[in-house]
Amino acid sequence: MTYIQDRRAEEKDRRRTEIVDAAEQVFGQVGYEQSTMEQVARAARLSRALLYVYFKDKTDLHFAVCERALILLRERFIQAAARNRTGIDQVQAIGRAYIGFAHEMPHYFNALARFEAHRLEDIVEHSAEHDCCMAGDRVHKVIVESIEAGVADGSIRADIGNPYLVSVTLWGFMHGIIQLSSTKAEILAADGISMQQLIENAVRMAGRAMAADPNF
Repeated sequence: MTYIQDRRAEEKDRRRTEIVDAAEQVFGQVGYEQSTMEQVARAARLSRALLYVYFKDKTDLHFAVCERALILLRERFIQAAARNRTGIDQVQAIGRAYIGFAHEMPHYFNALARFEAHRLEDIVEHSAEHDCCMAGDRVHKVIVESIEAGVADGSIRADIGNPYLVSVTLWGFMHGIIQLSSTKAEILAADGISMQQLIENAVRMAGRAMAADPNF
């Protein structure tokens, strides 16, 4: 690349980052459903025509926000796993990290929940949707590595099965528990169950289902 090409690439990356920043701001202020590309363009201080050069529609923008969320989530998972020695402890720490992420950054969790409900069909390579899916795969890789480490160190059952399948199952389980703790908190409280109790019970159940030690 020449100097001019480098500068143009840097400018393009900077502009794209500013647009995603603006989208996050708008989605957070007015909600995803009510937001428009016009509002994002104004927040990014550029023309709507230029916005469409970078993102074809609001869904495309949403994928970019989700990719950012997944990159951050992966870093949290890596840090959580690194603080624990055995595979089973790493997996449980990752589960708690996901819970913390959801409560500290609900706008990212809600964006990911919307993405999970999105039907994937013909994904164009290097599109925002493709990049988001690849970021999700890298998140699961962290979980898979901890599961494999647990099988190797004897803390996770040897018959646990396909590590990736287990990772996706755990993701779906904890994702649902987090949503339940948020949307049904008052109903659960009336039955004497706090959000913390629900979450801790879910983490313990997942751990016991995976643990090689029956007394875990």
